[in-house]
Amino acid sequence: MPPASPAVITGIGVVAPTGIGRDAHWQAVLAGKSGIGRISRFDPSPYPVRLAGQVPGFVAAEHLSGRLIPQMDIWTHMSIAAADAALADAGVEPASLPEYDMAVVTASSSGGTEFGQTEMVNLHRKGPHWVGAYQSIAWFYAATTGQISIRHGMRGPCGVICNEQAGGLDTLGHARRLLRTGTRLVVAGGLDASLCPFGLTAQLANGLLSTVDNPQHAYRPFDADACGYLPGEGGAILLVEDAAAVRARGGRAYGTVAGYAAGFDPPPGSSRPRALRRVIEDALADAGLAPDDVDVVFADAAGVPADDLAEARAITEVFGPYAVPVTAPKTLTGRLYAGGGALDVATALLSMRHGVIPHTPGPVRAAPEYAVDLVLSEPRERPVSHAMVLARGYGGFAAALVLGRPA
Repeated sequence: MPPASPAVITGIGVVAPTGIGRDAHWQAVLAGKSGIGRISRFDPSPYPVRLAGQVPGFVAAEHLSGRLIPQMDIWTHMSIAAADAALADAGVEPASLPEYDMAVVTASSSGGTEFGQTEMVNLHRKGPHWVGAYQSIAWFYAATTGQISIRHGMRGPCGVICNEQAGGLDTLGHARRLLRTGTRLVVAGGLDASLCPFGLTAQLANGLLSTVDNPQHAYRPFDADACGYLPGEGGAILLVEDAAAVRARGGRAYGTVAGYAAGFDPPPGSSRPRALRRVIEDALADAGLAPDDVDVVFADAAGVPADDLAEARAITEVFGPYAVPVTAPKTLTGRLYAGGGALDVATALLSMRHGVIPHTPGPVRAAPEYAVDLVLSEPRERPVSHAMVLARGYGGFAAALVLGRPA
């Protein structure tokens, strides 16, 4: 049996606090332009967390018909816009392809919390007759996969992955598996949008969010004064295709899905190590690479000292102390949950294309005990042939993805 053709990423669609669209996001990342600010969708003053990464200027009516908008949560509105952008970026017209050769696999953590909150308020204040029929689907974590599938007639093996931050990487690993079994094209990635009172309250329950009110100092991963992370909304949708099919249609790719691995941490109190080091090693082995082949690591960057230390140890145990540049542009957006890993992949692909490693705005100095080469102050211009993206999800999920330059 001949070797499988590589899985390549051909389209990028971004809806994020750093901007709407691939180019707007990349320019904001290079400039260190933050999308963090005071939550404006509701009054956050009664809550201990008042800052978040919010998507600027998103208008659902610019992307969807007025008939569809009331049927969906804003998270799905944004996801559809990102999927449309990814398809256009790749130059793919779904109507020209067999419907069962196309699949959709997205990641979701929160589902349609804002839509769900509105309907719950209507139920308790006005009664059951004020609850719309779309409550039954709009809150559902698979709603985005379903709506993208319906919109573009993609009837292949669709699904949704709920692994919090790790889920955005897991969708790409799953997309590669689908391509190897005959699917031609997969819409993958993820977004989240849970900036409503109900959603913020749920996020507060883990005790890991930063309560600092200064946007410049609230989210500082790997810094000696790290104090938690900030929430955010948005993410990225990516188009994954078989490399041979892309060449046949004269398309181009941003990069290959060279290696992937996922794992799960042991229960709290266990003597067994966390999964991240093993996941990094397994992803490198899957890609057939040595640690020295990786030019940059896009970190999960929890901003929680214990988690930052665990991630730094995993990185240094595999790559060596200060041996590979480490960056976390997500300080510009907050942690986007299911959208965070996918957006990091988009940023890493652009890093490879432009030969620039983006910096990590926010931290002033990396804590010396971490022993990581954290890219601070400004981007570094250098060729990037392979990039590794790391992501962890609350509850123990861990994933690593290796991206390579297209052949």
